[in-house]
Amino acid sequence: MLLREFLHKEKRFSRRLLTTTKFSGGGLYVNDQEVTVRYVLQKGDNVTVKLPKEVKGDRMVPEQMALTILYEDEHVLVVDKRPNMSVIPSSDHPNGTLANAILYYYDQIGISNTVHFVNRLDRDTSGALLIAKDRFTHHLFSLAQQENLIHRQYTAIAEGVIIPDSGTINEPIARKEGSIIERIVHPNGQRAVTHFKVEDRSDGHTLLSLKLETGRTHQIRVHLASLGHPLLGDSLYGGNDKQINRQALHSTMLTFIHPFLEKQVEVCSPLPPDFKDVLNRSHD
Repeated sequence: MLLREFLHKEKRFSRRLLTTTKFSGGGLYVNDQEVTVRYVLQKGDNVTVKLPKEVKGDRMVPEQMALTILYEDEHVLVVDKRPNMSVIPSSDHPNGTLANAILYYYDQIGISNTVHFVNRLDRDTSGALLIAKDRFTHHLFSLAQQENLIHRQYTAIAEGVIIPDSGTINEPIARKEGSIIERIVHPNGQRAVTHFKVEDRSDGHTLLSLKLETGRTHQIRVHLASLGHPLLGDSLYGGNDKQINRQALHSTMLTFIHPFLEKQVEVCSPLPPDFKDVLNRSHD
C-alpha cells in the first residue's frame, strides 16, 4: 500500500493535512528515513509523521490565570471552564479568555501548538470543555463528532415547574432576524434536538439534566425559553437575573471515544458555587 493511502484510509489523515505536512515544515518518515507519500510500505515498516509547526493567531497570547484540569494525556485536555469567561479572544474580550490561560499552560509544559477547542461553551456557561492538543487530534475529534461519538450532558436551573419528568425538544433553531446573537425556534432553522430529565423541583424552579443530540448555538437556552421556562439568569431569553448573574447552565459531563486509546473516557465537572447557592436557597 502507498504511504499516502495508508495514512488517509487506515489512520484517517485528511488529504489537506498531508499536503500541509509536506509543504509547511513537517515530514513523513519510514524507518527513520524521510520519504514521500508515494513510498510503498512493507510489512514491519515503522511510520512516523512529523506535524508542521502551528501558527497562532495575533490575539492568542499566553496569560497566567488559574486553570482547573479535569483530564489530561499526551493528546487530550479537558478543563473546567469557570462562568463569565470567554473561550477565545474577540474584539469585545481580547484577553482574559480560556484560550489565553491554556496557551500559558502550554508554555509551561513545552507545547508550542495553538489551542484546538473540540466543543465551545458560551461566555456565561461553566463546566467541562474538550481540547485537542494538536491539529491531527482535533481532526480525529471532528470525525468523532460526525459519527456521534462525543456526548455532552448539562445541568440547568429553569424557571417554573416543568412537567413531565422527562422529554425531548425537537425544534429547529435559526438566527433571529436583525440580531447577530439571539436565536429563535423557527421552521426554517437547523435541526436541533435536546433531551431533558427533571432532577428536582422547588420554589418555582426546575433542576434539569440535559443531553444534546445536536450542537446549535444557544440550543438549550432557546429550547427551554420556547417552552416558557427560560434558564434562571438568562436575561437574553427572558430569564430572571436577580438570583444568579449568568444563565444557570453547567457542562456536567463529557463522554468520548479516545482517538488513540480507542476506549471510552468519561469526565465530570462538579457544580460551581453560584449554582449550589441557588439550589440551597430554594430548599431553605
